[in-house]
Amino acid sequence: MSYNEVQNKASRTFEKIMPYDLYTNPAILQEEMENIFSKSWQLVGHVSQVETIGQFFTTEVAGEPLIIVRGNDDVIRAFYNVCPHRATKLEKKESGKKKILQCGYHGWTFHLDGQLNKAPNFRGDDLACVNNRCLRSVRMDIQESLIFVNLDDDCKPLSESYGDFFDRLRKYPFLGELKKVNTKTRVIKANWKAFIDNYLECDHCHVAHPSFIATLDMNNYQIITCENYSFQGTVVKPDKTMGNVDLNEAEMQGGEFFWLWPNLMVTIYPGPGNLATIQMIPIDHETTLGVYTYYFRDENLTQKEQDLVTFAEQVRQEDVELVELEQVGFRSRAFEKGVYSKSEKAIVQFHDMVMEALGK
Repeated sequence: MSYNEVQNKASRTFEKIMPYDLYTNPAILQEEMENIFSKSWQLVGHVSQVETIGQFFTTEVAGEPLIIVRGNDDVIRAFYNVCPHRATKLEKKESGKKKILQCGYHGWTFHLDGQLNKAPNFRGDDLACVNNRCLRSVRMDIQESLIFVNLDDDCKPLSESYGDFFDRLRKYPFLGELKKVNTKTRVIKANWKAFIDNYLECDHCHVAHPSFIATLDMNNYQIITCENYSFQGTVVKPDKTMGNVDLNEAEMQGGEFFWLWPNLMVTIYPGPGNLATIQMIPIDHETTLGVYTYYFRDENLTQKEQDLVTFAEQVRQEDVELVELEQVGFRSRAFEKGVYSKSEKAIVQFHDMVMEALGK
């Protein structure tokens, strides 16, 4: 879909509204798992987590246990973290380094490329029937050192799924120098879509984010909808600082904020070279796990980098408080449906995509 088509579609749908019972109905979450999370690209990690042969980490997408590992051929692969013998979860640790993968139930072992090594309880003629019992692979792609997976084997390639998003990222020369530094999580008492809605507009910024609007030039703030993603950004105000960071002399002088369908947000804040990702992972229909990951050049943060994280955390906590109050209202008999302002075209885009995926 072209840029103009995306804009025109958003303009036509301002009078529509997504039913907010989709934020409170427990049956909807199962539909979302099957039709959204199991069919979309999901960020699972960064190449810095599997820098050397044998390094691995485990994760979960749409309820499916996964393992990502660098093989002896130096290739990074993704597999279901499930033994093909009796469906036992293969690797229990969150991360580590191994020469071979072993199931703790019957001792089956697998090479780092997923091929079966040994099945101790099968011998002789019986062994022939399990020789092809390898770990099941998962569709995986890497862009700008970020590792994505998709449970849909027939999905469109990652590079073709988000318009020119990855081309936009390539304009930041420092991204290739970054590594995953830390991840923070928080349980949010709201539907996962509520946080996305909040992220996709900044009408609330003047009310809820005083430090944000004090730093960035809100008169030139832009929100642009693109193919399966949207973009927000502006520059810093003249002669502004954030902590001890002189933003006008910083490596990154503006703030740029991306949303990728369905639940990933990518932020680049003013200051030293940085990247942060936010993922909203449903726990249930009214509870969400927020996963906040920071990427810098080194895990030993400078004072400027620590100030940047403090700034970002303050803004995020303010957002969490807002969406938790919103979830209370979603359940109220006083509320049936909301209304879109003309500045909320990115929310319109998101709602249209949810409704289309669910066949509503």
